[in-house]
This record gives sequence, C-alpha cells and structure tokens, in this order.
Amino acid sequence: MKTLQFLTRRIERKWHHWRDGRTPGHPVELNPAGDAAGTEGSAARLDNRPRKLNVSGPVSTVVAVFCLTGALGQRFYNQPKLDVGSRAPQTLVAPRSDQVEDRKTTEERRRSARLGTSPVLMGDPVINQRVLSEVKRYLEQGNRLREEVGDFPYVDTGILSQEVQRYLRNASNWEWRAIQWTLSQRLEESQALAAEAPASPLDEMSSLVEAEPEVVEDRREQILQATRLGAVSGASQVLSNLLQTQTSPMNQSIEQLLAVSQRLGEEEFEGVVSGVEAARERYAQALEQLSQVSYSNGRPVYTNTLLNLSAEDWQKTRNTTLQIGRQMLSQGIAPGVPPTMLQDSVEMQLSLALPDAQIRHLMSALLMNALEPNLVTDPDRTRERAELAAQAQEAVYISVDAGEVIVEANEVITQRQFVLLDHFDLVRRDPVNWFGWIAFGGTVFVAVSLYGVVERRVHPKICNGDRLLILLLTLSAPVMVLLGSPTTSFPAIGLAVGSFYGSWMGVTVVALLSLILPIGLEIELGYLIAGAISGALGGAIAGRLRSREELALLGVGVGLAQGLTFLVLTVIGLLLQGSTGPLWSLLLETALIQGLWGVAWSIVVLGISPYLEHLFDLVTPIRLAELSNPNRPLLKRLAAEAPGTFQHTLFVATLAESAAKALGCNVELVRAGTLYHDIGKMHDPQGFVENQMGGPNKHDRINDPWKSAAIIKKHVTQGLVMARKSRLPKAIQAFIPEHQGTMLIAYFYYQAKHTNGREVNDADFRYDGPIPQSRETGIVMLADSCEAALRSLKDATPDDALSMVNKILRARWQDNQLVESGLTRAEMGKIAEIFVQVWQQFNHKRIAYPKAVLSNK
Repeated sequence: MKTLQFLTRRIERKWHHWRDGRTPGHPVELNPAGDAAGTEGSAARLDNRPRKLNVSGPVSTVVAVFCLTGALGQRFYNQPKLDVGSRAPQTLVAPRSDQVEDRKTTEERRRSARLGTSPVLMGDPVINQRVLSEVKRYLEQGNRLREEVGDFPYVDTGILSQEVQRYLRNASNWEWRAIQWTLSQRLEESQALAAEAPASPLDEMSSLVEAEPEVVEDRREQILQATRLGAVSGASQVLSNLLQTQTSPMNQSIEQLLAVSQRLGEEEFEGVVSGVEAARERYAQALEQLSQVSYSNGRPVYTNTLLNLSAEDWQKTRNTTLQIGRQMLSQGIAPGVPPTMLQDSVEMQLSLALPDAQIRHLMSALLMNALEPNLVTDPDRTRERAELAAQAQEAVYISVDAGEVIVEANEVITQRQFVLLDHFDLVRRDPVNWFGWIAFGGTVFVAVSLYGVVERRVHPKICNGDRLLILLLTLSAPVMVLLGSPTTSFPAIGLAVGSFYGSWMGVTVVALLSLILPIGLEIELGYLIAGAISGALGGAIAGRLRSREELALLGVGVGLAQGLTFLVLTVIGLLLQGSTGPLWSLLLETALIQGLWGVAWSIVVLGISPYLEHLFDLVTPIRLAELSNPNRPLLKRLAAEAPGTFQHTLFVATLAESAAKALGCNVELVRAGTLYHDIGKMHDPQGFVENQMGGPNKHDRINDPWKSAAIIKKHVTQGLVMARKSRLPKAIQAFIPEHQGTMLIAYFYYQAKHTNGREVNDADFRYDGPIPQSRETGIVMLADSCEAALRSLKDATPDDALSMVNKILRARWQDNQLVESGLTRAEMGKIAEIFVQVWQQFNHKRIAYPKAVLSNK
C-alpha cells in the first residue's frame, strides 16, 4: 500500500510539472535569497523567480491539427477512388456472374418503412372511465328530473290510454279548459237525451233520424263557442284541434273522458279529473326545472321527451344508452374524428335499439356530450409493428452476369453501380487518400487558427494543460461517431469548455467542430445539427453560471433543445421526401431519446468537472464561488483561530472586488484569492497586531527585529503549505506570495536600523516574492496595503483619505512592485478613488443616540 501511495504521489508530481511546463529535474524554489539590498536586490530576486517553460504556440497548433486530422479524417482512410457521383475513367465490366446485396438501399427502405408505419392504437382506460362516468351522471340527472314529474301513467290505462294521458298532461291551459267546457256540454246533452225516452223502437229510430240535423247543428255551435273561448284565451290552437278529425288527440281525450263519466260514478270521475290536474301541475314544475338545467359544454341534452317516457321505456333507454356508450368506447374513437361522423355512428347504433325517433334524438345528444376520443398510441405494439414492417422489406440484391457492363466510360457512377464495383474490388481503394487527407488537414488548420484567434482575444493566458483538455474534449466527438452512438458529444463539449473557459470559447469550439466533423466522418444531418445547436446553447450560457445547480438546470434546457431540434429536422426531412403517414409515436420517442442524451451529457459534465478542475488546475467561476464559501474548512479555521485577520481579509476583499470590477478583471478570482491570501497567519496569530485584541504585543517580548521579521515573512511560506494541503488551485495560491511581492517589512527594518551592534541587510526584511504577475494579484497587493491605513482614519475627509491612498500606491509603484502585473500608471488614480469610495461606505456617519435612550429609565 505504501508503495502504491508513493507511486501515485510521484505520478501526480510529474503530471503537475508537465502541466505547468516545468522540467522535473529542476524544482522551483519558493524562497530564493537576494544578493543585494534595495533596488538591486529586488531586481535580482525578480530575475531569480521561477519561470514557466510553455510549449510555443506553433508547436501546440501542429499537435492539435495532426491529432484532429487523424481522428476526424476517417473518410479519407481506405477511400475508393471511384465513388457515387464520380465519373468512371473507363468502361468497367463484371468479371463473373454474381448477386450482390445493396445494404445501404436496404437499410434506407427499412428505415422509411419504420417511419411510415401507422401507429397501433389502444383504448385509454382513464378516458373510458371518465366517459362512462359522464354518461352515468347524465342518466342520473334524468332520473332526478323524472322524479319531479311523478309516475307515468298517472291513471289506470284501463280508464285512459297512455296517449290520452300524455296529451292531457302536456296540453296547454286553454286546451285543458276547452276540453273541460266541451265535456260539460256533452254531458248536459247526454242527460237531456236520456230524459226524453222514445215510446217504441221505431219511434226511437225515427226520432234519432229527425234529431240528427239538430245534433249536427249543436256540434257546430259547440265548435263556434270553443273558438270564441280560444280567442278569449289568446290561443288559436284550440280552434285548430277542434277542427281536426275525430282521431285528433283532443277529440280522443273528450271521447274517452265521456266514456269514463258514463262508466264511473260522479265522485270517481271527479277523482280522475283531479288526477289529471295534479299530473299537469307536476309536469309544469318539472318543465321549469328542465329549463334551468346547466350543461358543462353549453349544449342541452334533455327535452320534455324525457318526462313523457314511461318507467319501462326509461329503464330500457338507460340500459341501451349505457351499453351503446360502452360499445363506442370498445370500438375506439380516434383523435381528430369529425363530430358529424361521430354523431352518424351514434345515431346508427341507437336506431337499432331505440325505434322511437324522439328518444333516439335525446340519447344521441347525451352521448355526444359525453363521448371523447379514447384511442392513444400503444408504444410497444407500435414498435413491434414498425419492426415487422422493416423486416418485411426484403433485402435489395443486384444481379449481374459475367462480362456485363457495369458502367460506361465517363459515366457518373450511381449507387447501384458502386455496389457492384466495390464488390468486385474495382473502386480501387487506397489505404490513405493523401490528397484528400492533406486538404482536410488544411481545413482543420484553418479551424484551429480561427480558434487561436478567439483564444488570444478571450483567454490570452491559457496554458498547455488547458489546450490539452480542450483537445481531449474535442476528440470525444469522433469517438462517439465511430462507436455508432446515435448522438454526438457536442452538448458535453459546449458545457465543459463554456464553464471552464467562458462562453466565447465554448461556442467557438462547438461551431468549428460541427463544421469540420461532417467533412471527415459520415454522420446523419439530424444528429449533427441537433447536437451542434444544443452544444452551442450550453456553451453560450455555461460561462455565465456560478453554481452546479444552475449548470444542472442548463442541462435540462440543453436536452430540450436537442430533442426539439431533432424532431423538427426529422419532420422537415420527411415532408421534403414526400413521406406520408409518418410514425409519430416513433418520431416522438426518438426525439425524447435525443433529449435524454442531452440531459445525460450534462450529468456527465457535472460528474467529471471536479476531477478535471483538480487534474488540470482549472479555476472556473463555479469552483471559485465554491472556494469563496466561508464554510470552507480553511476559511472556518481562519475565522476561529485568527478572527482579526479574517475581518481584515473581508475588508481587503471588498476593496479589491470593487477595483477589479471597475477595471474589468476576474472578480471571482479576486474574491477567492483575497480570502486565502493571509491564511498563513494561522501559524502564529498573536504575531500579527490585528489578532492581539488590545493585549500585549508579542514582538515587544521578543525584542529582536530579525526574529519578528522572520515571523511576519513566515505567513507567506506557511500559507503556501496550507494551500497545497488543501489542494487550492495554483491561481489562488499565487495570491499568497504575490500580494506581498518583495516589499520591505518597514516597521522592523527601521527598528533594526536603530539597533546597535549588528549590520542590517535589506534582504532580511523583504518578502521573498515574486511580485504580482497579474492585474488581479496587483490589485490585492494595493488593497492589502491600504486597508490598515483606511481603517485607522476616523475623522478624515475624503480628500485626506484619497491623498493618503495615493501616497501608498505611489510607493508601491516606485518600489517596482507592479512592473509585471499589467496595471498601468493611469489606473492607479482610478483604483485610489474606488478605495476611498468603499471606505466612505464603511465609514458612514450615524445619528448619535440621546442619553435618555441609553438609560434604563
């Protein structure tokens, strides 16, 4: 186990040396000693500081072009000189008779068969249950309405027929009054005729013959009087009914009531009439409730036909309607079926079971309100049918006889001819198509050069390890194509490069790769474009994210973009090919798989990002945000063990962030670097005045400027040791020595100057450096230098504070601490103004509380 750990550490050490461009045999010294004091000593230390031996740009470009050309140029390996679309240099004939399978055409036909197969539909149980529940609800609603009108028939059918009972219950008020009036007149006539009994049968007959004109005249008089009654009531229907034949409902009702009055006693007859009037009253109330019924879709279902059904008819109608509803659902209702066609189907099935037209119309309206399409695609059976359809496509074979001409000289080679030529080894394949391979290499060189232009403008300080990572990510695209994967790794490339190096880099890599990939590799256009769009989207947004959670949400968006793009492209391709009846379920399933691939790539990037960040020493915005979390172990220790230093760090971070933002620097890097720049003070917190909290000064007891200076300088070396143990990125570690540079520890230096008996060497009181190598570390140096001075100001004006800050910045500039930072002299004034603005925000005045507020009274 110890041997394995030793080998692991040794490999990791060599990897870091190679990544940083250093020679393994020449370790970097952290504390080079200067040979002279003052300016000469500072210059000597600058000359002795470690320098990175980066591989030159042209060498990196050549390596990248060679690797990409070799990986992407698969089309130019074993490539036929004669291909589809090229012209035959001579007439080529078949050397022997044979039958050759055209695999490409066969696969295209099978693919078209898969997409052109109609989907298999099945009934959705949820929809079926919902429809049947709706039908039952309507039927139950009909039950409640019928309960209001009462039983039917409401009189014994031996007394009044169902037709007469139905008519009497439905008749209008004036019709019912006309019937009652006519009935009373007829009863009076019958009583008068009975009083005049004839002497003999012959006389009776003759009297009837003689009285016939008078009876007819009396009937006309009755009609005339009924007409007057209808006119008085404002209705003409009474006249219409009375003028009809003897078989009209009104006449039938009158005749049956007359017969009842003659057959029953007076009290029993009055009971029949009372029953009719009670039924009419309940019927009127039921009609009023029927008019107040509301329906979900606004289309009425029930009419007064519902109220006129007998109990037996209604029970039969209910059962029949529910049965037909189940039949319609079992037969299936396809989405998009026209309503008129659905209604015709409902009425046709109702006509077989319900002969009455009014009842059919009633139940047809009920079913049309409840029915809805219930057929959905069965994915398993649809896939099975598609595969059966594909397998049903027989393999395409091309037959040729010996000596038969395959292609004439100067003729354009077709797919059929190419299959035969390739089968007989007449296409003359070369191991490498050097001309095409070199031309493709030139294309790759142009693409790499364009990438280099973007890299120099966006990320000028990128190192060899970063270029290697981008190259490895790029090479994953041809690997996925060669493995036959139904997707590209563009989403992963865009997300990774965008989050590691910024949006411009991510979009550039994906765009250039998507342009050169189809030149050297055979890839379906849909996969290519879908992957390119999703990858470019991921790269454009990933550079702006600041948390893993945001990156995970972006992965969902990338997957959605890839799936939708693939679906749209596939549908457009089918429409352009004139394919009809596409298998939408299979298309949607394929698009969903593409979307899931996009999400899966984001999960892969999320999983490997921490390892890549550590392996290649990357400082991404997300990693910097995580390192800036005050709950990180190192920062929690700093806050607990050196609270004064921690507060000093927070104020320096505020100053440095404001200046970095104004100068367009990497704010996240400045924040994280500032938080860790003084962690080395935890080795001896009491050796620094901010942690003494007003207690005795440790250096007064030491009373040795050289030892005190060594303690102060040690916070840099100890900080680097702590940073390495905590695996902080090199960019963060750089803030620890560079924020002090080679500055003079002035307090103990001048204390030593006034000490007799020992020679004072300037190098003993200067930090070991190096001086700031970036604008970010330079800003932190200036903020760290100004923090204590700004905190010491109490009643100073902004002009006084600005003057003091300018003096400190001028001193750092004159001490050559900023010569390699990239900061300009003109930016010094801007930085000073920003520092004073931040100081004013922290040093704002407050209203003094009255003493009475602070008292206990």
